[in-house]
Amino acid sequence: MKHNTIKEIGRSDFVNMGPIQLRQPLPTRQIEMIDPFILLHHYGPYKIDEQNNPFDLGPHPHRGFEPITFLIQGEQLHRDSLGNESLVKSGDVQWTTAGRGIIHAEGPSKEFVQKGGELEGIQLWLNLPAEKKMMQPNYQHVKNDEFNIVVSEDKKVNIQIIAGSLEGVHGKIGTQTSVNAYMINIEEGGKHNIEIDKSHQSLLYLLNGNVSVNDNHRLIQDEYQLIEFNQDGDGFNIEAHKGSKLLFLSGAPFHEKVKTYGPYVMNSQTEIMEAMRDYQMGKMGFLPMN
Repeated sequence: MKHNTIKEIGRSDFVNMGPIQLRQPLPTRQIEMIDPFILLHHYGPYKIDEQNNPFDLGPHPHRGFEPITFLIQGEQLHRDSLGNESLVKSGDVQWTTAGRGIIHAEGPSKEFVQKGGELEGIQLWLNLPAEKKMMQPNYQHVKNDEFNIVVSEDKKVNIQIIAGSLEGVHGKIGTQTSVNAYMINIEEGGKHNIEIDKSHQSLLYLLNGNVSVNDNHRLIQDEYQLIEFNQDGDGFNIEAHKGSKLLFLSGAPFHEKVKTYGPYVMNSQTEIMEAMRDYQMGKMGFLPMN
């Protein structure tokens, strides 16, 4: 395997989002976007209980992209203007296609708040191409134990195939564009080669642990946690120096202009203004407070 070279190694520093602090490895000053991935937030772990529940996001709109949640710990209740209500638990993935507009709300379930616990997850914004930005919205929820997996020869690397495929194993999430998403769990000493589609832009994000990539690039928790690969190889190898969890993402780039404002991702300022107007006029549906 010819290894993809490293384009950038990025930090995952904390930013303030209203009342909460979370890590934002994408975008940063060094890495503005990894087309088609626009934003990656790593939130938590937060201690949630009846006295402390900062991560309760009331009804809010989206248009023009796919907001995706990989829940690492805890429980979140999802509700949306399509009528979906879903309890997302540790290890589950919810994949929302906002399309022309959806209103959703998410936060720790009342039962989880009452019993208390740790909440942690990844929020990813995946762009939609111009031709699909005004498509019918959709919602998918796949549970942790439903994903197909790839296991390394040494049995120390377990890769959940969330979307796309790897080594002939396919993900359960249906995608609008060519995308791969894998959650990788590695025991200390585990090694594996992972293929990358030559047409894709790709990244590897460390949630926790300590790993080497291509033998000489290190990802360490609380230091450098994200690698952006060049499109010049067949994949990469990975070795864990302690138990580690990583998210791998790759996707076919669109090479389109991107305009973002708040919860909207479009191709022009005019389309952003139209999205704001349509939301105010109720064209994205309605979702009452819970």
